[in-house]
Amino acid sequence: MQEVNWTALTIFVLLFGFVTWLGFAAAHWRKGDLDQLHEWGLGGRRFGTVVTWFLVGGDLYTAYTFIAVPALVFGVGAAGFFAVPYTIMVFPIVFVFAPRLWSVCREHGYVTPADFVRGRYGSRGLALAVAFTGILAVMPYIALQLVGIQSVLTVMGVGGGSSNGFVHDLPLIVAFLILAGYTFVSGLRAPALIAFIKDTLIYVMIIVAIIYIPIRVGGWGHIFSVADTHLKATNPKTGKPNGSLILEPAGYWAYATLALGSALALFMYPHNITGVFAANRRNVIRRNVAALPAYSLVLGLIALLGYMALAAPGVPAEVKAHGANAQLAVPFLFQRIFPSWFAGIGFSAIVIGALVPAAIMAIAAANLFTRNIYKEYLRPGASPAEQTRVSRLVALTVKFSAVAVIVFLQPQFSLDLQLIGGVIILQTLPAVAIGLFTRWFHRSGLIAGWVAGMVVGIGMLYTIPNPVTKREHFGGSAFPLSKLGLDTKLTIYTGFVAVALNLIVTIIATLIARAAKVPDGPDATAHSDYFADEGDPKIH
Repeated sequence: MQEVNWTALTIFVLLFGFVTWLGFAAAHWRKGDLDQLHEWGLGGRRFGTVVTWFLVGGDLYTAYTFIAVPALVFGVGAAGFFAVPYTIMVFPIVFVFAPRLWSVCREHGYVTPADFVRGRYGSRGLALAVAFTGILAVMPYIALQLVGIQSVLTVMGVGGGSSNGFVHDLPLIVAFLILAGYTFVSGLRAPALIAFIKDTLIYVMIIVAIIYIPIRVGGWGHIFSVADTHLKATNPKTGKPNGSLILEPAGYWAYATLALGSALALFMYPHNITGVFAANRRNVIRRNVAALPAYSLVLGLIALLGYMALAAPGVPAEVKAHGANAQLAVPFLFQRIFPSWFAGIGFSAIVIGALVPAAIMAIAAANLFTRNIYKEYLRPGASPAEQTRVSRLVALTVKFSAVAVIVFLQPQFSLDLQLIGGVIILQTLPAVAIGLFTRWFHRSGLIAGWVAGMVVGIGMLYTIPNPVTKREHFGGSAFPLSKLGLDTKLTIYTGFVAVALNLIVTIIATLIARAAKVPDGPDATAHSDYFADEGDPKIH
């Protein structure tokens, strides 16, 4: 069992306690009627430029950023940097469609992307598909946040996996009980306020890390030399090199499609759209999209922590001793290199960096269920207060389900959790993103394309062989093109193939439906709705 680092744990508990107080106090920040869903779940749509920047940034840069990306760089090298180009590509894409989505949803009082699809295509079935997809995609992403928290608790000596029993999972469960409590009370206001603390800690941590750690371990030249030697070494389990410092030509196609596919998927996630909906002006969205690339620089620096961990004395051995669990690399790096008090700050940054997006994700999933399943199918006459009560309860259920996944399944490849979610959420791109610009797609065509994309995407995810056991497993997203009968060692991002098929099927099915004169649903939106800037939204 890992020895408890009492100094780091004390700093962590103090900062976590402060954040907990802040989460509950947020209910009184920018007061509104929290029995209204748009107040509880969207912060009253009143957040300005600064708050939105921290909220959306806190939503985008999660435990995936601080644990999974450096872990992938630690394990395979250059391929782990795919997250940097995709966060660079995503913002021009978002600049085009996010202001339009904000405007039309503000004008009609839509709370979820499925609300927009319901109004745009007049299709309850298509809206249900989008809602179901959003909930399904968010679940593994929430689980990833718990992986980040669990990694920190393990290194501090106060948490562990199921192999150590329920007692060692108790700190993780307590952390999420507290998260569930202040999210239940304060709604979106809690993560919005905590995001200020989270981002401050992250910037302090990474600035210190890129200066202090290289000095301690022998400089950047030594870091890259050690990383290169390690990555070129043969892995005894696979019989192949661990990875490479420079991307190999065989990985170009997978790297490029993964980066592009991830960029297209990022703002399809309902929690990211929730952050957009909370803004008070259209121009707030545009200014934020222009400023958010500053986070991409930080992401590149965070990814370098993976190489630092390889060069830090004792860290690779610690990771190996814990089942070669690469997601422990950054926490062990902090534990070994930083003074204990600053390690506590670094651990706090990672955990709070997981709690903020986890709260928004749970709220987004709850809003989807309440608006597009409960109200649409179970209780059409549900009052706003009833909708909010249901959303609060569903948010609790979502969080506890994610805890159960981590406690009982113990995923070893945390990055896969985000990649699986990306493949799934990409299938809403034709209905949501493209639907902002054209109404040409027929609703039946969109449903047919969604079905095709989901079936093929999930099927491809399942048939990807585990690199060690050679058996098929559910996870990973680099699909070998050889499985399609091609004589090549190239791989491709599963989500890219699935969404391409989705679009092809959607177009073909739309042409057939138009030719057969199948009735299409009414469009509740008008051209001017996509350019509205402010005003009181219609509340449904």
